[in-house]
Amino acid sequence: MMKTDASRAGMALPARVGSSQPRVQSRREDPAAPRAGVPGTRQSGRADGRAPSDGDAIPARHVAVVGAGLAGLAAALSLKREGWRVTLVERSRLLGGKATSFQLGDIEMDSGQHAILGCYSSFLEFVDELGMRGDLRIQERFDVLMLTDTGRARLRALRLPAPLHLALPFLRFRALGVRSRLQVARALLAARRPRGGEEGETFAAWLHRHGQGTQAQRVFWEPFLVPALNAPLDRVSAAAGLMVVRTALLGSRDAARIGYATVPLARFAERAAEQCDQVLLRTPVTGLHVEGGELRGLLTGDAEIGVDAAVLAVPPERLVRMAGAEALEVPDLETFTTQPIVDVHLWYERPIGAGADGDPASSHRGSPPLAGAAEPRSAHPAIERSQDPADVWPYLDFAAMTGSPVQWIFAKGPGYLCCSLSSAGDLISQPEERLVALADSELRSRLTELGGATLLRGVAVRDPEATFVPAPGLRRPGPATALANAVLAGCWTDTGWPATMEGAVRSGRAAARTLMAALPNQERATGPGPARTSRVELGGGS
Repeated sequence: MMKTDASRAGMALPARVGSSQPRVQSRREDPAAPRAGVPGTRQSGRADGRAPSDGDAIPARHVAVVGAGLAGLAAALSLKREGWRVTLVERSRLLGGKATSFQLGDIEMDSGQHAILGCYSSFLEFVDELGMRGDLRIQERFDVLMLTDTGRARLRALRLPAPLHLALPFLRFRALGVRSRLQVARALLAARRPRGGEEGETFAAWLHRHGQGTQAQRVFWEPFLVPALNAPLDRVSAAAGLMVVRTALLGSRDAARIGYATVPLARFAERAAEQCDQVLLRTPVTGLHVEGGELRGLLTGDAEIGVDAAVLAVPPERLVRMAGAEALEVPDLETFTTQPIVDVHLWYERPIGAGADGDPASSHRGSPPLAGAAEPRSAHPAIERSQDPADVWPYLDFAAMTGSPVQWIFAKGPGYLCCSLSSAGDLISQPEERLVALADSELRSRLTELGGATLLRGVAVRDPEATFVPAPGLRRPGPATALANAVLAGCWTDTGWPATMEGAVRSGRAAARTLMAALPNQERATGPGPARTSRVELGGGS
């Protein structure tokens, strides 16, 4: 077994042939002096000293996007479409932020198991823009296998209009007793009617106020809401929990469909970064050069990158540590707290068969859920398109576990299961051997088909500060700051969504719109044209 921390492991990305490296200005230079040679930096006139004429080609504005996560990448693509020159600045050697991948020995691992829902409209548009929709696996309709401590039950949407598509199957959902089903049904009806005070109440208090018993919370609310919010329900606001309920469970017929990427997540980030003009890796931004109420540059160690504008797509704890960040006048950054996530990846050898209906009694017949010994050369066997996970696990594409630290299981390929442990504050510091043993034990207690399977390999991936906690009363800032040419992005900003890939993309797009409204690109080129990306590693990043 191998220990890994997603914030430390990674693979270096090769430099690509393209436009020249942007000039990095030393702090020892006069910041007021003209910064000729910095791509896209505004100049007061022509090189020969004459004022520009209408016939001169005027350069586009130069924007630096700090942070190459989904929020920063979404902002970069939006600005690039509008003709801005975009430099992507990332402190790590990896692209993608929380949604990235790294090499661990002979395996390329995702930094976390990210689920996708049908209601992720902005994220799906982002993927379409990259031309990578074919690299997502999304259900045709909502269909979840629940593994409880008393058996198995499936909740599968019907091909009916909402809300009948889930209402009728829920009446037959045998994981809950009749009394608990009635309790959940009453709460769902109440959730359709927004009431005041939801921001100041915890979701646990809301559930208690609406008569939700122990079984209803343990079997229904916690498996869906704790992973969605990555926090205990007594720490999140009722508004955050009800947003998930109203959008996914009470939304359109397709809203709750579940999916995931079939290629390493880094492929999406790399495709997006190719659209930028420059990509600077291992370049932590340590401060902001603000002069005359305007952002003039980004401080990176002993150098400064001159900019016309910047999108700061970094988490609040990093933003507050930037020198000069007080000029942004963003309140309450210190009130944000985070929760960890642990993902445990397991590869099994010599699996046992199971019935396609998932019934343990029929485990001696039907297609085997684990076909053959695992060869863990890639964490994404579907890249080669050699075998669809649904063909390997005919009854288990992904499943929810109730009353377990393992909330969700994803069948990733032959013999390969990924266990997601959200809100893992009690587990994050555990040794990898214990985490692997815990996940394996939990799976064997619910999947009797694993009784004769040998665990071939186990890897735990930890993210100690995976997501922010949408606590009651938390004030999330919008994209605008006190500096017109500096905006914020990140799933922690006020998107109305929890910390998800959808929230990240929405925040990046909102930041780009805010910046373009504040600074119309009057100096834009005639069109963005194809980007020629130079990828540079300057060193010094973590």
